[in-house]
Amino acid sequence: MRIGELSHQLGISNDTLRYYEKQGLLTPSRRNSAGYRLYDNNDLKVMHFIIRAKNIGFSLAEIKDLLLIKFEKSSHSCSEVKKITLEKRDLVAQRIKELQQFHQSLTTLADKCCGSQHIAENCSILSVLEDIDDVT
Repeated sequence: MRIGELSHQLGISNDTLRYYEKQGLLTPSRRNSAGYRLYDNNDLKVMHFIIRAKNIGFSLAEIKDLLLIKFEKSSHSCSEVKKITLEKRDLVAQRIKELQQFHQSLTTLADKCCGSQHIAENCSILSVLEDIDDVT
């Protein structure tokens, strides 16, 4: 199938497929005499793997590592895959912690504001943001 057919089946753009190619995640099975990229069912399976991995939060670099392991399973161990997964999980946990801190800071700011329709000249949120030493 050509790039348009593959991208249609996957629900992504041709540009996305080209980008994944450029990043070394996907290689067309071959090209026809006119130079069009041609993909087969194995390419479709690889793209499904990439999309699933991306949808659960893996970066393209991590997906590339996972694909290398996937294609060379006999040269790698499950512990390598688990290590990549646990590192991503820990990064997500750290990001969640940061987001919870942002949430608490925003809640504190919002609680300090009366939210009235008066002019914002004396808005407590703007005052706190203007004085960086007050935000903790």
